[in-house]
Amino acid sequence: MTTILVTGSAAAIAMMALPFLPAPAAASWPFIAASAVLQVIYYSLVARTYALADMSATYPLMRGTAPLLVALATASFLAEPLAPMAWLGVAAICTGILSTAIREHSGHGKGVALALLNALVIASYTLVDGFGVRRSGAPAAYTLWIFLLTGIPLVGWALWRRRKAFLRRIADGWLPGLGGGLATVASYGLALWAMTLAPVAVIAALRETSILFATAIAGFVLKERVGRARVVGAVMIALGAALLRLA
Repeated sequence: MTTILVTGSAAAIAMMALPFLPAPAAASWPFIAASAVLQVIYYSLVARTYALADMSATYPLMRGTAPLLVALATASFLAEPLAPMAWLGVAAICTGILSTAIREHSGHGKGVALALLNALVIASYTLVDGFGVRRSGAPAAYTLWIFLLTGIPLVGWALWRRRKAFLRRIADGWLPGLGGGLATVASYGLALWAMTLAPVAVIAALRETSILFATAIAGFVLKERVGRARVVGAVMIALGAALLRLA
């Protein structure tokens, strides 16, 4: 319900802003539709994964595997070869992110499997949007249409199947939900805008430095255990970001 509250807030923000923005080019609409479908799957998997296993273990697996898949796909199919130093940066970030997930996974096998499945979904919508936003001519509107088309079916499902629980979640947590909606629109909008200026694989890898903040939140807010492996991972992520900046 919290996940749907955030996506619903993002959809409401999009609904209010879209009338004031130029429409994306016609060539980008198939990509918007495909991305919206993938985003619905992504949010559903995120909610289920966090219900089964710790965020500090599964978030790095989801976000750390995806940029490596994107880098391999863009180099192979999108005619965006990376410089050797950029490959080193991508590899360092992926290694750092994945190393933060080194821990005992006993009892969380299904959560880990869902996290890895979601990595494939993340890589898929990243590639779709890398193609689509460049054809849109309007990165902001492209981003907002994705959130609108993602939020509508999720909120519709919540009102149909779990109306009382969803309305209760709105009453109890509308302010954090609104904050989450603003944050997700801003963060992904910036990422898509960046993809119009730089290789998709580089942006996908740099975006996942968010694991630094996720690990801190897991330790200090959620009171999860954050061990030495995750500290080493943070250093690797910082090194990878520096290599990408220098590439």
